Amino acid sequence: MTELSRVRAKYVIGPDGSPLTVADLPPSNTRRWVIRRKAEVVAAVRGGLLSLEEACERYCLTVEEFLSWQSSIDDHGLAGLRTTRIQQYRN
Repeated sequence: MTELSRVRAKYVIGPDGSPLTVADLPPSNTRRWVIRRKAEVVAAVRGGLLSLEEACERYCLTVEEFLSWQSSIDDHGLAGLRTTRIQQYRN
């Protein structure tokens, strides 16, 4: 019996333009989510470094929470990840 293994990226380009590996990701016990950390997790999932399920499990996130980060980046750039500014970005 053979196991199918997913092709996983060794690194992706992070939000600041530098290479980002699994070792560079925020620790799994992160409780304070600053813009940079959120953007790194989104970049890791988009680039195939982590799957959505792995990221949610690793960081105790809900799928909705992760998707809201991703949507904020798409709609407003990194500034959209500021929790103190979220009211200004809502339609």
